[in-house]
Amino acid sequence: MATAAIPTDFINIVATEMLSGVERAVEYWLAQIEQIAMNDKITPSLKLAAIQGILQNYKRLTGKNFLTFASIK
Repeated sequence: MATAAIPTDFINIVATEMLSGVERAVEYWLAQIEQIAMNDKITPSLKLAAIQGILQNYKRLTGKNFLTFASIK
């Protein structure tokens, strides 16, 4: 079976768009967490509950039950 050559420019454009989308999504979630963390009008326990709510919403939207994490070495 023959494979079609895909121009490098096209691959770079698609990769750049994917990266841009990932960056926007990460910034969206982190901005929500930062807004809560920096709010001096709510107690630490309410901040934690609100951040947990953001995580639960992320899991619900992505269909994930658990988040994986990178180990710190």
